[in-house]
Amino acid sequence: MSHRPSDRPPLREVPDWMRVVGVFDLETTGVDVAVDRIVTAHVGLLDADGGVVRARDWLADPGVAIPEAASGIHGITTSHARTHGRPAREVVAEVVTAVRAVLDAGIPVVAYNAPFDFSMLKYESLRHGVPPIEDPSPVIDPLVVDKACDRWRRGKRTLAVVAAHYAVRLDAAHEASADAVAAGRVAQALAGRYAPWLPATAHELHTSQIAWARAQAESLTDYFIRIGRLEPDDRLDGRWPIR
Repeated sequence: MSHRPSDRPPLREVPDWMRVVGVFDLETTGVDVAVDRIVTAHVGLLDADGGVVRARDWLADPGVAIPEAASGIHGITTSHARTHGRPAREVVAEVVTAVRAVLDAGIPVVAYNAPFDFSMLKYESLRHGVPPIEDPSPVIDPLVVDKACDRWRRGKRTLAVVAAHYAVRLDAAHEASADAVAAGRVAQALAGRYAPWLPATAHELHTSQIAWARAQAESLTDYFIRIGRLEPDDRLDGRWPIR
């Protein structure tokens, strides 16, 4: 699916799930979801206008040194985390509880590049003996939806770039609360712009994203093989929203 608003679609109201959305983001010690650790987290709720109606933030002592490269991105140093952060197990348990509560209420949770955050949370849960969220649903991933709706748009698809494209303000990129809120507002912008082509319910959209993410991974794999970045037998993991 790839559509633009100028294609003059049939009229339809924006999806009901826009009335309230959950938002979820993690900042971590690195990008390996099975090895790296959570440093900060944010879980909140946005109303239909993108206003924050509930928000909670966490700072964890991950129990390992935070690499300088990671600190340079999110601004949290090892010293700061050890001094001000709470035990990692407590933070992980509370984040799992908060995310699960939103999902159990039937509210979709928005996470930009959802497989990273949900997979990281799963492996951290297993590490600390916390029952993990095995099959989160409904989830909305603005990265997947944007690629599906506007496939041929050139340029990067980082949160900062995509937020700017949809005129969503992002003042503090790579800070968990700012990223989470911006991702939620991007999801709402996508729903407003592409409502006629998107499924009417969050659960239907969740199911569609599973297929879209798989197809996007396959397409990117083929491209990487063509330019020599991957070997012909290698494939990118297209599982979504958790790997």
